[in-house]
Amino acid sequence: MAVTKTHPIKSTLKAAIDYICNPEKTNGKLLVSAHGCAAETADIEFSWTRRHAIDKGTNLGRHLIQAFQPGEVTPEQAHEIGMELAKEILGGKYEFILTTHIDKDHVHNHLIFNAVSFADHKHYHSNKRSYHYIRRTSDRLCKEHGLSVIIPGQDKGKSYIE
Repeated sequence: MAVTKTHPIKSTLKAAIDYICNPEKTNGKLLVSAHGCAAETADIEFSWTRRHAIDKGTNLGRHLIQAFQPGEVTPEQAHEIGMELAKEILGGKYEFILTTHIDKDHVHNHLIFNAVSFADHKHYHSNKRSYHYIRRTSDRLCKEHGLSVIIPGQDKGKSYIE
């Protein structure tokens, strides 16, 4: 079962990207992927895209974490599911970096994506509706890959909030 959470990046984009790309956490960077940018220069590329936006918003990017139950998925499977999630929820319109961390007892993905689309230079709007879409998509992908999902109201002691 995967749980997701997301938060804005307001001022530390390079630090956040450096953190998620840490070779000690990503099997020597084998579990690092990018779309529309290079992981090494993503902060600069995100900034260039933002400069062309009319509505820049207040965020530099978004950080999404997708954590899996211990022992339920291999790092490679988690990375594949994370890529599928990123491509589906972002529609190929936003630059992103996806990494899979293997340094804890549970495998988890970090997805950092630009707050502005490089396709139409529109700002990403994060709200309850967009978050529930992410969660539903993550659950569907987990089911498609034979993983368990949290069923609200049925899984005692388990919730997305945890």
